[in-house]
Amino acid sequence: MKTFAILFGLALLITTGYASAATMSSGRPSAILNSKDCKAVWKAAVPSGRYLDRADAAPWIVNFKLADGEDQDGRISKREFKKACSKGLVKGTIIRDRS
Repeated sequence: MKTFAILFGLALLITTGYASAATMSSGRPSAILNSKDCKAVWKAAVPSGRYLDRADAAPWIVNFKLADGEDQDGRISKREFKKACSKGLVKGTIIRDRS
């Protein structure tokens, strides 16, 4: 009976872990970008170099509210963007020329 309880507990733990991993939403942090990649994504996301507005953020920001910083002004500054990169809140695939 003790062995059954241990096996059942282990199966429950594995199942719960798998279920939570499979249901991650897009609002959760992703990979942390290094400084070089962060700068490249910033240039692609904000050609003007000023601010990333909420309306334009969807392709680049995983969770806008977390990335917007303490001021919650509806736009992301370069400073806020860098912090978001270090927290895994910026998404973007950087393609480098390998020639």
